Amino acid sequence: MVHVPQILVIEDEAAQREVLLYNIKAAGFDAIWADNGEEGVLLAQENAPDVIVVDWMMPKLSGLEVCLQLRAKPATQDIAIILLTAKSEESDKVRGLGIGADDYVTKPYSVVELMARIKTQLRRRRASSVGAQLICGNITLDAATHRVHRDGHEIKLGPTEFRLLSTLMERQGRVLSRDQLLDAVWGRDIYVDTRTVDVHIGRLRKSLIEHGHDDPIRTVRGAGYALG
Repeated sequence: MVHVPQILVIEDEAAQREVLLYNIKAAGFDAIWADNGEEGVLLAQENAPDVIVVDWMMPKLSGLEVCLQLRAKPATQDIAIILLTAKSEESDKVRGLGIGADDYVTKPYSVVELMARIKTQLRRRRASSVGAQLICGNITLDAATHRVHRDGHEIKLGPTEFRLLSTLMERQGRVLSRDQLLDAVWGRDIYVDTRTVDVHIGRLRKSLIEHGHDDPIRTVRGAGYALG
């Protein structure tokens, strides 16, 4: 049976929600929705959708609180999350990414761009579900099971950090620029600020050193990042 990707939209503004649902269904995807954060979290736990699109300003639970709750639960920690917000300051964007979102779209947004970002997350999800096991020192990444271990400890990573680590491990020892990482992890068909790479590298580092290990990622000033 062919898997039809399912997108969960958590948006309290009915007009925007209906436009999103229409375009998601027109693209051939399954769509479910909630009009508040609490219901959105419950739907995510019950359905395990492929991608979640969530508004920042929400009744009952904000988009940030939704991200925090989903990232804290094993059943939903790997779901790709796109955060919608009217906040355009870089500090807000960094905060959203740091809290667990994989992508960030500022209102008013182009539906065409948002659909491109949803499709990019779906492609990355499919790409990370197949492939061989990667090993770098005491770090092991299994693409088939979407699991990472270091010295016997399982490292919990979100989907973007998983793809970022996979890219670095595939090219271990090589310095990759922010633009190269953007192309490999986010894709060339959408615009993402290079600052986004730094935020996700920071999240990846935090996870990798969680059990007292040293930091395996090298920052090469003016050049980029390397693993090993």
